Amino acid sequence: MSKYIATRAIRGANALVTEAEVMLNKALHEKGPDTPVSFPNTAYFLPTILGMTGRSIEKIGDLKPVVEQARNMLHPVPAGKHWTPYLGETLDSGMATLLAAETIEAVRFVYGLQPEPMPGFHLAGGTSFTSPDNGGGDGASLDGHLNGPIDDIQLRSWGIQLVDGRMPGFAAIVGCAKSNEVAVKIVRELQRRNILTFLSGNVNGRSIIDQLNEEGVELGYDTYTVPFGRDTISAIYALGFATRSALTFGGLKPGMSREILLYNKERVFAFVLALGEVDDLKYAAAAGAINFGFPVIADTVIPEILPTGVTTYEHVVSMPFNKIDGKDDLEKAEQLVQKCIEVRGVKVKVSNVDVPVPYGSAFEGEVVRKADLRVEFGGKKSRAFEFLHMAKLDEVTDGKIEVIGPDFSQVAAQGSMDLGIIIKVAGRQMQQDFEPVLERQVHYFVNGASGIQHVGQRDIAWIRVSNMAADKGFNLEHFGKILHARFHEDFGAIVDKVQVTVITDPALHAEWLDKARAAYDFRNKRLADLTDNKVEEFYSCTLCQSFAPNHVCVVSPERLGLCGAYNWLDCKASFSINPTGPNQPIKLGKLMDDRKGYWSGTNEYAAMGSHGVVNEVAMYSIMENPMTACGCFECIVMLIPESNGVMVLSREDTAMTPAGMTFSTLAGIAGGGLQTPGVMGVGKFYLISPKFISSDGGFKRVVWMSSVLKESMADEFKAVCEREGDPDFMSRIADASTATTVDELLAFLEAHNHPAMAMEPMF
Repeated sequence: MSKYIATRAIRGANALVTEAEVMLNKALHEKGPDTPVSFPNTAYFLPTILGMTGRSIEKIGDLKPVVEQARNMLHPVPAGKHWTPYLGETLDSGMATLLAAETIEAVRFVYGLQPEPMPGFHLAGGTSFTSPDNGGGDGASLDGHLNGPIDDIQLRSWGIQLVDGRMPGFAAIVGCAKSNEVAVKIVRELQRRNILTFLSGNVNGRSIIDQLNEEGVELGYDTYTVPFGRDTISAIYALGFATRSALTFGGLKPGMSREILLYNKERVFAFVLALGEVDDLKYAAAAGAINFGFPVIADTVIPEILPTGVTTYEHVVSMPFNKIDGKDDLEKAEQLVQKCIEVRGVKVKVSNVDVPVPYGSAFEGEVVRKADLRVEFGGKKSRAFEFLHMAKLDEVTDGKIEVIGPDFSQVAAQGSMDLGIIIKVAGRQMQQDFEPVLERQVHYFVNGASGIQHVGQRDIAWIRVSNMAADKGFNLEHFGKILHARFHEDFGAIVDKVQVTVITDPALHAEWLDKARAAYDFRNKRLADLTDNKVEEFYSCTLCQSFAPNHVCVVSPERLGLCGAYNWLDCKASFSINPTGPNQPIKLGKLMDDRKGYWSGTNEYAAMGSHGVVNEVAMYSIMENPMTACGCFECIVMLIPESNGVMVLSREDTAMTPAGMTFSTLAGIAGGGLQTPGVMGVGKFYLISPKFISSDGGFKRVVWMSSVLKESMADEFKAVCEREGDPDFMSRIADASTATTVDELLAFLEAHNHPAMAMEPMF
């Protein structure tokens, strides 16, 4: 253990704890001990403090024992004439640093200093700050402020990407790069590898956040690149994110500090990249990160710490930027990122797509605004459609890409064109049922190109190309190159050949649109006929077990996965692609209870898949042995006993509910692989299934629903209401605008004659 590192880290920790004591005493004097304190939109209070100490911090006075604990964890700065292994003392001081840092940030929230103000800064992305424009506007964003802590909603919306490998890990970058160009290159290399990136800190007052902002790099939730703050203390938000990952997905409880740290070491692949000079506070913060199993890589000359078992490999690695092999600074930056990945052991999958713009999942959430728009296809002014169909092997020329009709070079800036993308695939293992599964992937594949925005599917697709992408040479042929490469990469086990035709010719566009719509109609009827009682097997989905080890998800034709990303056909295709993968067929075996949805096969799988934690799963009930959840569910369904019905709360909804809890609080009850009668996480499209809690009364049990669901799924719910024989039923369902307490809910239900009030008791 380096005495130099120990000295700097312990000294930095002592200084920060002292600063926390001073700030807390000031706040206690000026604001009073009963002043509320919290981070926004989280059920985990101050997450690092909650996880490490078990304390739920709700007011300023609650922070006093936390700071006292941090003080007690400190050690004296090493004496000059003695040397001992200082690892334990350094790690203790690192943890004290984290407790002090979160205390300071919490007090800053009380004073309105968080999220950090940054005049002239435009933060893009995420449900908290930005909404895409709707055909002409520029969206709404929180200008002049950085992100601050990530809320639970965003953590859960990233959940499926964290568990399925699309987001293989995260990087916490602290400091300032050698130049703006190097800063951009580092971030682009991380984005290309789909690594979530958190930004904080500065060197001599200049931060990588400043560098990226000056270069016009879009920052925010949607681009996987999140700016926390321009000081080192704000790096605590990255560790809070890691702590909540363990609490949210791992089923761990507050105060289980050792288990939380081990969970992060083994399951959360993160690292710290320190850019520029490393001062005492950065050493102290790095020591805190090492507690989590996260190594630190520096681009300057600092002592190194070799493996001791706290992290998987090295603890601290020095990789001086000027000594990295490379023909120029950009190549050196690429090597630096590669070293970080190597040290942490991040399993990265990089798509090799021949397009002139950066490509990766990190760009999927980019929004092309009107001011940046070169051309759009679909939307209000034109029609765009996508159609994938299978053919015989000898009818497909692999890699053939045709563009039939004019390109967009003659279209005025911000203009529009009709577009059709026709993908013809062939493969010995390809099945007609897989056509819609593959076709839906067009959205994700096209969105991976930087500067391209894709919304919708089928004949309501909407694609925007930015000026930046067009200036770099992106053209219509590149849509074909993306799709050819990605279908081979992701579906190579069932697809042997891929041919793409891009159509802008008006006559041909109309002809193929009619063909596509006929195919869509055929698929709709086929899916309507695909019911649970017409198949002999359901499918398991264990993707989330990488984060929630005891969670089991059973996917049937009439019940999609709770994340909303996988339906029965998706799982069937996944099994064909990877027979040993996360989606395995579950032979139903003997039907034990048709009403509640018990089969011998599903029960046997539940016991095996949950490692004995769950013995039975009722597919159609919320009250008896409901399915477990990991943490990335789209909605929570929960019993409201007084109403004799259930409420449905969307992940995007931050409103108070009649249960007296918000989504973030309720998610702690529904997630973590727990089986809780009366509460379960679901995919939102399960709500419209005839099997939705059918043994408990079905859709007519819904008494309260998030308004965002009412609005976004209005057409689907209208069809459900007609199916249930009550076309006006949605008007009988309350939301946050009409009821946020049980009393208000009951009054609403009575006034609107809701049928749940007269149905048989749910329990």
